[in-house]
Parts: sequence; structure tokens; C-alpha cells
Amino acid sequence: MSELSGKGCEIVVPFEERLSLEEIEKNIIKKNRKNLWSKFIKAIKDYKLVEEGDKIAVAVSGGKDSLLMSKMFQELKRHGQVDFELEFIAMDPGYHENIRQLLIDNCEYLNIPIHLYESKIFEVADKIAKDYPCYMCAKMRRGSLYAKATELGCNKLALGHHYDDVIETTMMNLLCSGNFKTMLPKLNSTNFEGMKIIRPLYYIREEHIINFIQKSGIWPLNCACMVAAKKTGNKRYEIKDLIKSLEPNFTNVEKSIFRAAQNVNVDSILGWQQDGVKHSFLERFE
Repeated sequence: MSELSGKGCEIVVPFEERLSLEEIEKNIIKKNRKNLWSKFIKAIKDYKLVEEGDKIAVAVSGGKDSLLMSKMFQELKRHGQVDFELEFIAMDPGYHENIRQLLIDNCEYLNIPIHLYESKIFEVADKIAKDYPCYMCAKMRRGSLYAKATELGCNKLALGHHYDDVIETTMMNLLCSGNFKTMLPKLNSTNFEGMKIIRPLYYIREEHIINFIQKSGIWPLNCACMVAAKKTGNKRYEIKDLIKSLEPNFTNVEKSIFRAAQNVNVDSILGWQQDGVKHSFLERFE
């Protein structure tokens, strides 16, 4: 059995015989063209994620999402019409030795030339945020990846968040934080001038990533964090289950959640925030 995961989510699936690198690369373009490649290209075109002269740092956690994203970028570089450069950066935030080796072995097999560097983020996050280490860990990892991307002369950092991450984040903000905020496909860094985050898997469903990895026979990393493994409960799991439970009674519920952020009616909301400034609907009456 193998464990597939994304952002802390573990999914157990049958472990199949590993395909050759040539077969894996061919399957991205051909066999999975509709559910993976076409949606990858659509996100890049819709949101102008890859542009002439870009130098993109691809964040490789070793999970299913980042491994697929890395291979898709290589295919884009090989077959695309835009001239850009790639760097693949992989951080070791404190993995067990066997986990680190699995990351290395997978990247070597998939011909992903990673810049692997160490940090002690797992340890630090556990010390300064014992009750909620995942949020702090994610924030620190993001900063570390920004710094490494900057060091390598990149102007964009690609993260492997997919369609399901987008709708789960939207629902988490709505139900847990009392705000309507989604996960954007592209945004500027606030601390690293000239650096942008891009999310090229934005239109890709998690189930299709799982299917591709399973059929490829690759055994990706899960969260691999012994700190989080000790904690009970995870709101993202609960939100994922909640959305799933709505499917029988609400047609296309995932699509509706995703599109809600594209169809905000400013004339019918109580308040909003822009550039750090809060506004009220009452401003229209003054």
C-alpha cells in the first residue's frame, strides 16, 4: 500500500508496479491530457502564470502534487512556446532519514534535478506553536522557499495547490475565520520584492492527481511531520468531509464554491477590505 497526500491529507491506495520514466512523461501529455495537461495549460494561459524570460522555482515537497507539477513544468519547457528557466527546490524541514531518502530517490527516478537544502522548521514550529504547528510550519516553509528562490535568481515560486485546496481554503475561511477569502492563482510576495507565487495546478482535481500517481507506481511523501502526527483533529480534514457530504444534495457543489470567488457582488456585501483598509457598504450612502 502507498500513502498519497497533499497539505497533510493522507489517502491510502494500492501500490502499483512503477512505470518507466518515458511512460510516465507520455501519460501526462496523452493519457491524462483532459484531466491534467489541458487544465495545467488552461491555468497558465488564463492567469498568465508563465511568461517570456521567467525563471521559476518549483517547490518540490516530494508529495503527489509537487512531483506531478515538476514533471508538467518539464513537459512545458520541452514542448511549450515560451522561453523560461526552471529551478527545482526541495527543503528538508527535519524529515526522518528514510523520508529524506524517499524524496531523493523519487526525484532521481523522475529526473527532477532538485536543489535539496536543510532547515529545522519542524523543530522550531513545534517550539513556538505547540497547539497549532501546521499553520506556523506552512508560513515558515513559505518564507524559506522564497529566500531560496531569490538566492537562485528566480522571479516566481510555483506551489502545488490544486482545485480542491482552493475550495477547502475558501470554506475554511468562511466557517472558521469569518471572512470570505480564497486561494489566488497568482500573487505578489509582500516580503520579497519582485517575487510572485503561482499555482499552476489551480484547475486540477485532487482525484485525478491521485489516479495519475497511483497508476505511475510512484510512492510520494505524505506530510512526513512527526509534530503534526501527534496532534488530534485537523480542520482541513473536516472541511474536506463536509464538502463531500454536500454532494448528494447539492449539484456541482465544488464548482459552485470555486466560482463564488469569481462572482462576488460588491453591491450586496456588508463590508470588504482592500489594500489593508476596511470598507463598509454604508460608504455608498454618505
